[in-house]
Amino acid sequence: GFQILCDLHDGFSGVGAKAAELLQDEYSGRGIITWGLLPGPYSLGEPQRNIYRLLNTAFGLVHLAAYSSLVCPLSLGGSLGLRPQPPVNFPYLHYDATLPFHCSAILATALDTVTVPYRLHSSPVSMAHLAAMLSFSGKKVVTAGATIPFPLAPGQSLPDTLVQLRGATPWTPLSACGDPSGTRCFAQSVVLRGIDRACHTSQLTPGIPLPSLLHACTTGKEVLAQYLQQQQPQVVSSSHLLLTPCRVDPPYPHLFSSSLSQQAAVESIPVFGALCSSSSLHRTLGALAKDITKLDMRRWASFMDAGVEQDDVVELLQELGSLAQCYQEGDSLTD
Repeated sequence: GFQILCDLHDGFSGVGAKAAELLQDEYSGRGIITWGLLPGPYSLGEPQRNIYRLLNTAFGLVHLAAYSSLVCPLSLGGSLGLRPQPPVNFPYLHYDATLPFHCSAILATALDTVTVPYRLHSSPVSMAHLAAMLSFSGKKVVTAGATIPFPLAPGQSLPDTLVQLRGATPWTPLSACGDPSGTRCFAQSVVLRGIDRACHTSQLTPGIPLPSLLHACTTGKEVLAQYLQQQQPQVVSSSHLLLTPCRVDPPYPHLFSSSLSQQAAVESIPVFGALCSSSSLHRTLGALAKDITKLDMRRWASFMDAGVEQDDVVELLQELGSLAQCYQEGDSLTD
């Protein structure tokens, strides 16, 4: 298959869409996954730039979804729309969201993790298979999330750490679709990497009551599968456990909190990442269409002069509405 990485907020989203179209025509049946990159926080003080960002993002999502097997926005910002939201927070990272060097390092870490299922020779999952699992019923846009780094404390096992999450969403959202709390996941692909094999299962002394069902599992893969089943009982989940951690030695920026790096420089970290077909996209795509509906396109003639017709905007709104409709709750593989 093919991966395309392109900006989503500027003219390169159109270049990416054209590349996806050509690849689809030339290599029918191959998987095409497109990652649409967006900047972090932005200011209301730049109205023209924000309007262009909004329009390019909307056109990019619709056109990339038409020609790709799967599309995933990637951003440390909190919103795709006109109303700015603060950047996302990582409990164990200190980063500056205005520095592309910091943002790109974090997003690269997440991307390197969530793409593991189809990059490893040992994995039976192909890019096309993963895309088909996540994009059923027209859900071609997915969200990404990651826990960077995964907080496995010394002396703890994987079941101990997962139980301490107490049902909370374990990863930080990375697709500028807002807080995922209270939203529904239709299908997900999850990767946990960098946990030592000795920590995969509980090491409790025989005879001691087990704190949870996770502590009864005999392998790390069982622990992860059981955890996902508890979190999302009716969701189709693909899970992968990888021993190899993510390397973060120089030139990777020093972003880690003192609790992680007080003894020595951090060279590698465990990461928990996921791709999810989420009902949050119903809200996000609908909000994009609503923001565009409020625009008086006559005020942005320079955008239209680039070759965009009023009919293109009307069609865009229809496509956004149709795409948003795919993510209404109540539509899943298990319903």
